[in-house]
Amino acid sequence: MEQRGFGRSGQHASVVGLGTWQLGADWGDVDDKEALAVLEAAAESGVTFFDTADVYGDGRSEQTIAAFLGGRPDLHVLVATKMGRRVEQIPANYVLDNFRVWNDRSRRNLGVDRIDLVQLHCPPTPVYSSDEVFDALDTLVEEERVAAYGVSVETCAEALTAIARPNVASVQIILNPFRMKPLREVLPAAREAGVGIIARVPLASGLLSGKYTKDTLFPENDHRTYNRHGEAFDQGETFSGVDYATGVEAAAEFSALAPEGYTPAQLALRWIVQQPGVTTVIPGARSAAQARANAAAAALPALPEATLTAIEELYRGRIEHQVETRW
Repeated sequence: MEQRGFGRSGQHASVVGLGTWQLGADWGDVDDKEALAVLEAAAESGVTFFDTADVYGDGRSEQTIAAFLGGRPDLHVLVATKMGRRVEQIPANYVLDNFRVWNDRSRRNLGVDRIDLVQLHCPPTPVYSSDEVFDALDTLVEEERVAAYGVSVETCAEALTAIARPNVASVQIILNPFRMKPLREVLPAAREAGVGIIARVPLASGLLSGKYTKDTLFPENDHRTYNRHGEAFDQGETFSGVDYATGVEAAAEFSALAPEGYTPAQLALRWIVQQPGVTTVIPGARSAAQARANAAAAALPALPEATLTAIEELYRGRIEHQVETRW
């Protein structure tokens, strides 16, 4: 699979990676056997980038990745984790002493001395403007606790603030055919600065797979049930912030745009891969078959201009007004 670089850190990732939130929690139940099968299928398909976080299953996702990689010393996978969401979300908690504690826990969970890439996990907006925060992150690098650091953001404004920091290696942001705003300023700024872009929520929480209807029910422990209006965390993390009924209708129109040989999900992933400045896209998968199908999107032909235009027109007509003023 094609490998793309994080310019500032010199690290590389497969253009399609694997998001592992679902291996920890919040997407219904995934048992240990299924979780390991997903990781195995992704790796066999050429995926070399796993994205996790300390809060995914309160460490379960990190531990599952460690168990998998511990039995596969031949694999070279860049593992990125995140920190900061296990405490009250106030800027005062984002200090070096806490960073060390959080980092120690993730290193234990992952079974490593040094983490490849650590990301602040969508912290309060003022954190991105704090010199002390980034001095503390630099200290983690100096202490060889982490090889590089980045940020995960909710808004384009937060992304641009982070990109201006000289040692930020990556910005993780929601980017998909239902969230196009980052294309205008964030991706060009990241490209110019040598900052990697990690595109998350690429299928709008599964909407863009085209499999859901207005009557689809999700488990009670699935964020697509309990966070539709931002009850638990930022609403943009669930269905990309799009009203579910609108999203289902728009997703049906999106599915009809898939060229022969593409599933709707692969159409969405291929669209993201083609955006200049994207380093890797991190779809989740709850089964080995899903992981293989997602990875296969990397090898599909580039989308023709007519398809790209139709996708943009759908976004402008159906989705833009719901998301661009908020994120």
